[in-house]
Amino acid sequence: MVINTTAAKAATVESRRLSAEDRRRQIVQAAIELFARKGFEGTTTKEIALAAGISEALIFRHFPTKQDLYSAIIDFKMKECHHVLREELREAMTHCDDRAFFTRLAEEILRMYREDPGFIRLMLFSALEGHELSRMVYETHVAEMFEELVAYIARRVRERAFRAVEPRVAARAFVGMIAHHALVRELFDPAERLLKLDDRAAARAFATLFLDGVAWRPRRNRSSPRRSRAR
Repeated sequence: MVINTTAAKAATVESRRLSAEDRRRQIVQAAIELFARKGFEGTTTKEIALAAGISEALIFRHFPTKQDLYSAIIDFKMKECHHVLREELREAMTHCDDRAFFTRLAEEILRMYREDPGFIRLMLFSALEGHELSRMVYETHVAEMFEELVAYIARRVRERAFRAVEPRVAARAFVGMIAHHALVRELFDPAERLLKLDDRAAARAFATLFLDGVAWRPRRNRSSPRRSRAR
């Protein structure tokens, strides 16, 4: 009986063992939830270990330094849809499909805010506390995507599809209005009393507003009404 009990316990322990990748994912998810709720300054590795149901020693085995844990959080969050999005945007850029490009980018920004508010809170905590995670996300992903957006707008200006706008200002304006809408909705107006739009409709509306503003139009030969009448 003792042997059977011991074997049963051993089997139970074995069933709870995870692969190294699954264990890392478990730790990262627990860390994200705690950081988003309590901030970085208010979260300890002991609390992360407790939330993940493991020992602190196991955390340090997978993530020897805090930098390693922060990098894993970024990779975990950004890999979820990054590859598919990049392919869709590049296809739209290749075909100069401005409406598809800006609409799809807007949809993704809005989706991220709506479906992953924990990560948004994590970024806000990081920025407000002057934490390095927000800088790491900006330098590794946000800046890269922003530069691609700037390059695309600059190309369309050269091709005279867009007016002679400053590409960086235009890129910031587009991302800014999408992010502002999403942030106000998530933080201040979850009931959407001020503006009720689903993500797809909002993405189309903002993309149309932006494209109508930057679209190149041939200059008309302007003449004053008085001069026209004199002729």
